[in-house]
Parts: sequence; structure tokens; C-alpha cells
Amino acid sequence: MTLRPGGWLAALDIDGTILHEDGFLSDTVRRAVRDADARGNEVMLATGRSAASTTPVLEQLGVLPRYLVCSNGAVTLERDADDASGYRRARVETFDPTEVLTTISGALSDARYAVEDAEGRFRYTARFPESAVGPGSEEVPFESLLEVEATRVVVISPNHATEEFLGVVEQMGLSRVSYAIGWTAWLDIAPDGVNKATAMEWVRGRLGVPIERTVAIGDGRNDIDMLEWAGRGVAMGQAPAEVVAAADETTREVRDDGLAKVLDTLP
Repeated sequence: MTLRPGGWLAALDIDGTILHEDGFLSDTVRRAVRDADARGNEVMLATGRSAASTTPVLEQLGVLPRYLVCSNGAVTLERDADDASGYRRARVETFDPTEVLTTISGALSDARYAVEDAEGRFRYTARFPESAVGPGSEEVPFESLLEVEATRVVVISPNHATEEFLGVVEQMGLSRVSYAIGWTAWLDIAPDGVNKATAMEWVRGRLGVPIERTVAIGDGRNDIDMLEWAGRGVAMGQAPAEVVAAADETTREVRDDGLAKVLDTLP
């Protein structure tokens, strides 16, 4: 559906917002997404997922937004009927991962690493879960990761509890990158100053939607910037306290179709 005059721009996180932890999509949420789109709102995805793992969610939802924000804002896709996937890379931000990888490897000796390049391919070290990197990815020695021009670095430290992991990361003093920590000991690192909010602001400018007609819904620490950016930031009911604090309001948990409750309020 084309964005109508007066329509809203809605940025939806995927995991924990649209989909349950096990990947389940409720009929209630699917219906709410389609209905909001049919009313002439631009309902799009803004996720930490790579492009390859984002577009299949659109098939489940049954919508085709003009833009998709992937890799925590490092990659923005634009709909393109001539591309095999239906989308082309309209905006890509990259960085040299050498400094951050060497810093982290010195502090977290048992961590596992993956680096995503501008084309969405991952290179990863041994014992990294293949389900997190998708098809076309390649296991390589740690040193080979330093040669990639990265859109994202992912670090998993399975032997750390989340709060302990937060403390270790803060002590590292990472510079020239942006980072967000997930529910588990999972660290997403993007180019400096790049996050879901910076990508959504670029999209908003392209669509010409005033900030007061933007809504963002999410549940993770990587959603904080986007919730603060939006005219209406909504945290899912199960979100950590710092995510709730960044939002203007809180909806029900994902298991109770909190996203549908928000989308149903859009005109």
C-alpha cells in the first residue's frame, strides 16, 4: 500500500516485537500489520538482522514496505522489482573492525565472533552458531575477520551472564563504533554513530513524514536510540528497564500481542 497523505511511518523491531522467541507469528499481529498498511501507513521493519534474514519475515506478514532497516541501521534496503530479492541496498555504512576485534579478543578470551560485510555475508570463527549467520557464510580463522570491511561485528560470550557481560564491555572503552547488547551475552557492533535511529531518520527524510507521525516499537537495548528518536516510542512489555525508560509508553508483552495493540491505534 502506498503511504497516504497524513499516514504514519511505523518502525517495527522483529524479534521480541513481531516474532516470539521461538519465531512464532500470531495471527493477531499479522492482521494488525496488514490492516495498518492497508490504511495507508508505511509499516516497515527495523532490525538487527541481516538483510537475508529480514526479507523472509515480510513474506510471513504479507506486506512490502518501501524501505527496510537491517543490521542495526548499517544497511537500508529499498524496494526494487528488478532485484531477485525484491530489494536493493540503498544505503550501506561500513567500518574497519580491526581495533574493536583485537580489543575485545584481549578482554574476552573465550568469545566467538562473526563479521558481516556490505553484501550481507558473514565470516565467523569456530563454534559460532550457524543459525545466527545464515546461508553463504564462511568459517574462517580469527585473523581473517580483520580483513573484512564490516557493516556489523557480532560477539557472543556464552560463559558470561548478561549483566557481567555489560560490565566487561563498558570497561573496554570501545571507540569509533556504536554497540548494543542483547538479552543474552550478545554484542552487536556497528559503525560509529550508526544505529536504527540514524537509518530511520534517513528513511523519514526520503518519505517526507514529519517526526510527530512516526512510531517505533521494540524490546531490545538496540532499540533504545530508535525509541528516543520516534515521535512515539513504544516499548514491549517484556523489555528491560532501560528500554522502557527510553520509550514514551509501554504496551503488552509479545506473547500478548502488544504490537497489535499499538498498530490498531494508527489512523
